[in-house]
Amino acid sequence: MRILLDTHIFLWFISADPQLPVTFRDAISDPANDAYLSAASVWEAVIKHALGKLPLPESPAEYLPRQREAHRIATLPVEEAALSHLAALPPLHRDPFDRILVAQALQHGLQVATVDDAVRAYPVPLLPTT
Repeated sequence: MRILLDTHIFLWFISADPQLPVTFRDAISDPANDAYLSAASVWEAVIKHALGKLPLPESPAEYLPRQREAHRIATLPVEEAALSHLAALPPLHRDPFDRILVAQALQHGLQVATVDDAVRAYPVPLLPTT
């Protein structure tokens, strides 16, 4: 299974937050699966940290890549090809970070791990929460 983690799912996973669905934790931890974190999620976290909306134990430029690597989560760059999927998305949600994650999942055939109802409304493969 190939999984694209929404930003909050990545943050919950690396911090062992009890809000993380057990099925997500197990799927991300399973070495048979490939888990990805979009560069867009890192961008989002850096912005939220700078605005004081996301406390982190250290600079996101150091903390996020180190945590991603420690948990064997691959990075997923934002490529121009994702934009054709982005342009075709219905206007269900205005958050640009969520929309690019959906476009990347469609581009790469990934299941999205999210509990965000707005993201779950898109016609994209989703990792089941149960």
